[in-house]
Amino acid sequence: MNDQPPVSRTAARIAADLGEATLSPLDGRYRPAVEGLAEHLSEPALNRERLRIEVAWLLHLSQQQVLPGLRRLTDEEVQRLHGVAADFDAGTVLRLRELERTTVHDVKAVEYLLKERLAGTSLEDVSEFVHFACTSEDINNLAYARLVQRAVREVWLPAATALAEQVATMARAYRSVPMLARTHGQPATPTTVGKELAVLAHRLQRQLHRVHGAEFLGKLNGATGTYAAHHAAAPDVDWQAVSRGFVEGMGLTWNPLTTQIESHDWQAELYADVSRYNRVLHNLCTDAWTYISQGYFTQLTQAGSIGSSTMPHKVNPIRFENAEANLELSDALLEVLQRTLVTSRLQRDLTDSTMQRNIGVALGHSLLAVDNVARGLGSLDVDSSVLDADLEGSWEVLGEAVQTVMRLHGLDNPYERLKELTRGKRVDGPAMAEFVRGLGLPEEATARLLELTPQTYTGIADELVDHLSPSWSPHDGA
Repeated sequence: MNDQPPVSRTAARIAADLGEATLSPLDGRYRPAVEGLAEHLSEPALNRERLRIEVAWLLHLSQQQVLPGLRRLTDEEVQRLHGVAADFDAGTVLRLRELERTTVHDVKAVEYLLKERLAGTSLEDVSEFVHFACTSEDINNLAYARLVQRAVREVWLPAATALAEQVATMARAYRSVPMLARTHGQPATPTTVGKELAVLAHRLQRQLHRVHGAEFLGKLNGATGTYAAHHAAAPDVDWQAVSRGFVEGMGLTWNPLTTQIESHDWQAELYADVSRYNRVLHNLCTDAWTYISQGYFTQLTQAGSIGSSTMPHKVNPIRFENAEANLELSDALLEVLQRTLVTSRLQRDLTDSTMQRNIGVALGHSLLAVDNVARGLGSLDVDSSVLDADLEGSWEVLGEAVQTVMRLHGLDNPYERLKELTRGKRVDGPAMAEFVRGLGLPEEATARLLELTPQTYTGIADELVDHLSPSWSPHDGA
């Protein structure tokens, strides 16, 4: 017996009344941050692109004049066909749903819709050339390739690039601000805030360069990739040339060898690169969170904002924590897309259909993370007083410099002697100076070591920031 109240139905009804009857938070709470992706990777966007491909293929066949039964369309008819694809509205979405309930086939529903729109017009006599010699995957693979291409290039890549440049800008601003480094969480050779940020910016830029260079492949070659139907209908036509011209005219790279489906390898390659960007960004989040917890970074507060429901003093690093979670979700989906899309039983199975419908979700969680990190970084400021206090309490980190100079001048057991002085101990400035003076080093070397402080022992960290170009885009390379 189920004695639980019907909470889920009540919640669903409330959500529906609010226009938020969604299962994914990307379509509810976080919609503003990912809105741009819906234009390219939603179900209506997919059907709109399928319709565009069907129209484009009919126009291509007409313009090529390779089929004896297909006349050349007039300029007015060409514009009418383009209009069918352009006038994709809510009514079109509803009509496609009606057709699919009958066809139980989403691509066939698009074909029938186009034929309906041609009925009763001067184009009715060419309607049977709609979807000519095509399998559904000839339409699908081109639609997905174009949608993913635009989603990445017009939405994800600009946002991810702007974030990398935001990190680079911070690196330049803080290039000379000394900071105690930590290896294994323990005090280590000092660095600068800017150099550490520059490392992350450089890593992000390398992955963006790879994403920018991604290939988007497409095919149009029939039910098993052999042009069998094409050849049977018009054996004298160079169907490979027709196919290549069409695919490349869609702004894609032509794949000459496929089964019924385009093999999706390009997708796996692209998602691997996006996933690596995500992992680097995740590393930035964990480092930023740690620096905040150490007091190196302070967070600027927004008027009226609440950090903790019970502890009013707290300003929680929620942007970075939310980003971590979204990056994990994105990478989980991108990884399963990479793994599954490259395999299809023999000529075709439908596992890729459900998988590809989640591309927008995978990129959406990444885009949401990018938005969170950008906002998080925008609220940070460096607290130089905390950095300086941490450095001043860690004179033992100069032990590396001292033992290296001792080794250069042939002194015995330099590592061991510094280990005895510093390991597991806090050493202040006077103690380190006393040790250096008693080493018997040449005067010049002694003077150089005595000038060192934890604040100045940063090597050429500030110069290394210059490896980031003044302004960067993926076009510039890594």
